[in-house]
Amino acid sequence: MKKEISLLKLFVIAMIGLIIWNSPIPSGLETKAWHLFAIFLSTILGIIFKAMPMGSMCMLGLAISTLTGVLDLKTQALSGFSNSTIWLIVIAFFIAHGFAKTGLGNRIAYFFIYILGRKTIGLAYGLAISDLILAPATPSNTARGGGIIFPIMRSLSLSYESRPKSDSRKIIGRYLTITCFQVCMITSAMFLTAMAANPLIQQFAAENGVKITWSSWAIAAVVPGLTSLIIIPLLVFLIYPPTVKKTPEAKKIAKEKLEEMGAITKSEWIMIFTFVTLIILWILGSTLKIHSTTTAFIGLSILLITNVLTWDDIKSEKGAWDTLIWFGVLVMMASYLNKFGFIPWFSELVAKEVSGQAWKMAFPILAGVYFYSHYIFASATAHVTAMAGVFLAVGIQIGIPPYLMAITLGFFSNLFGCLTHYGSGPAPVFFGSGYVELSEWWIIGFIISIVNIAIWMIVGGIWWKFLGLY
Repeated sequence: MKKEISLLKLFVIAMIGLIIWNSPIPSGLETKAWHLFAIFLSTILGIIFKAMPMGSMCMLGLAISTLTGVLDLKTQALSGFSNSTIWLIVIAFFIAHGFAKTGLGNRIAYFFIYILGRKTIGLAYGLAISDLILAPATPSNTARGGGIIFPIMRSLSLSYESRPKSDSRKIIGRYLTITCFQVCMITSAMFLTAMAANPLIQQFAAENGVKITWSSWAIAAVVPGLTSLIIIPLLVFLIYPPTVKKTPEAKKIAKEKLEEMGAITKSEWIMIFTFVTLIILWILGSTLKIHSTTTAFIGLSILLITNVLTWDDIKSEKGAWDTLIWFGVLVMMASYLNKFGFIPWFSELVAKEVSGQAWKMAFPILAGVYFYSHYIFASATAHVTAMAGVFLAVGIQIGIPPYLMAITLGFFSNLFGCLTHYGSGPAPVFFGSGYVELSEWWIIGFIISIVNIAIWMIVGGIWWKFLGLY
């Protein structure tokens, strides 16, 4: 039955693509641009409605674009796979594997639980700090939130007899589930390498003459990001308070886990050294004239030379290779939509609708529409690919400072994941635990969206002005 539904989805999407392909080409637009748009839109619809896995859908789009002659195979269609930004995020996946393999990720989490876990809210902040530390080198927020933070959070909840799908979930399980998920959305926004789709924003920005580096992204995010990390656990505590406010048992559990792990191993020390080296070189990259992707290669090489990671580990990291495929195809398509003139044409069309307004009025409108349109997306990547490039071009065209528009779209492309139980990779993991009811998830998600927008637009706006970004 599932197979038949997928085939039906593919058929409907193909029909939509054919209708667009054969529609009259708008004035001022080249044939190739219109036909590539038909293929691109069909690919995005396939991703949104999950007709096929994302990588499969992208490969299908790539095949059609070359088969129809819209893109040349040698010089255009495969160009995305040589993109240095794509390889940065792929290598970061491999490095993130080291945190899990060595156990360093768990050690960090249990350490902060031991330090801050006397009270439930301290427990939440301990997990938040752990997520924040892991974020710069973990581009899969699903792996970070769902693979490292979630199992620890769930184990702690069960130790207090806080069980899913019962009233006992309110003891601490509901609070920790909501908080850990929402924190993951914030930390994903704080680093270029903390979420797989972030480099798409960097790519779109570069195509519009805006250079965003790893360090400039992190510096712009640090003040609003830390503000959100302080406020959101408190806000959730007020709206859905846990019935247990003190958690001395958590501190005991963390201590036992740390004792079980023993002293820091040689592999963990190498992992720490590699991580620190990466952060330093990413921050100083522009000064030292070392490309951020070169830095990632250096980090990976250290782990391979020291045998912390083996080539079998690299081959088995499915998330990285999957990202290489869909990222390479989507970046390529988006790039050629811009080169063929579709995005400039469409941007001009949209800009006419908001022309006449001062950019300070148009900016929050565009940002708000971009944020809340995520209700109709089940993937941050699909949302970014479908809308970010156009919104960036429109914003620049109507006078919004380019860097301000680009960096805001970058941050919102993570923060909008707070809204639903399906809008980001970690969401199904946390929601599927059964600790939070659907109505509670959507209510708190909407409230947090307002708070985060206010923090990042007001506190962030002041900080960005101070930095001279606009």
